[in-house]
Amino acid sequence: MSRITFPATIAAAPEASQPLLQAVEKQLGSVPNLFRLASVSPTALQGYLGLSGALAKGRLPAATRERVALAVAQANGCNYCLSAHSYLGKNLAKLDDAEIAANRAGRSTDAKADAAVQFAVKVLNARGRVATEDLREVRDAGYDDGQIIEIVQHVALNIWTNYLNELAQTEIDFPVVDAGVLAA
Repeated sequence: MSRITFPATIAAAPEASQPLLQAVEKQLGSVPNLFRLASVSPTALQGYLGLSGALAKGRLPAATRERVALAVAQANGCNYCLSAHSYLGKNLAKLDDAEIAANRAGRSTDAKADAAVQFAVKVLNARGRVATEDLREVRDAGYDDGQIIEIVQHVALNIWTNYLNELAQTEIDFPVVDAGVLAA
């Protein structure tokens, strides 16, 4: 049970959150618990959806965005986000099980994406204080400074969802994946 009470339905959400939740439902076919949790603060929900929507229009492919989310969720031990992004990675970004396992280990089976995922984990672990060599490596893999900034924003956005779900102990409403259990 969540440590922060959130609305069970769109109609029970704060009035300002209702149209935002309706848009989520239209896009996803349901309203996952994370969105209903964030809806307690219409401002937080609007900010999350705004940044998510803007980054979805960025230059990083959806598969790379999911890879970064998986790596960050694993590193932060957030089972909710790990479960959600395992599901989204497999069903929307079409990542296979080997790729998801690699992402959880902070890597990718795709050479270019591997540089992005490793860089994201370095940004996370170093709290942004990465070495010049780390920047060179991600650039050498083909990422320009705009894409590097997007990687950092994806790390930050995923940290927010990880921390919120850990704080609230949000009930997982996706097939459960446990950060403590790595696939072989």
